[in-house]
This record gives sequence, C-alpha cells and structure tokens, in this order.
Amino acid sequence: MHKHSVTVSVRAEQDGGLEELRGDCARMVPHWTVPAAPAPVPVPASLIHGITVPPASARLVGGMSEYGG
Repeated sequence: MHKHSVTVSVRAEQDGGLEELRGDCARMVPHWTVPAAPAPVPVPASLIHGITVPPASARLVGGMSEYGG
C-alpha cells in the first residue's frame, strides 16, 4: 500500500480578497431576487386557544413601549 501526501499552499491574495468578494456579491444581487409572497391571512383571536404566557413574560412585553408600556 502506498502512502500519498499532497501539500497545497494557498495565500489569501490568490482568492482575490474581501473587496473582490464584495464585488462578486454585488453583481449577483439581481439573481437572488425572491418572488413576493402573498400576505398571510390574519387568524381571528377566537381561533387561538390553549396558549399560556408566563406572568414574567407578559410583564416584560407589557413594559415595552412598542407593545403597551
């Protein structure tokens, strides 16, 4: 049985560096478009049941200015 060894030396400059990577990404942006998804239909509160929120979590969210406090 033969033992093979391969040594590869790669320098960061050979990869093109961060600026080249950013340029490549910028050129690819048009190919990454995501089709618009329809807005989800809201669920009436009457259909939501069985959810329990711990009091500490309710106080935390209630104290946030975005949600009531």
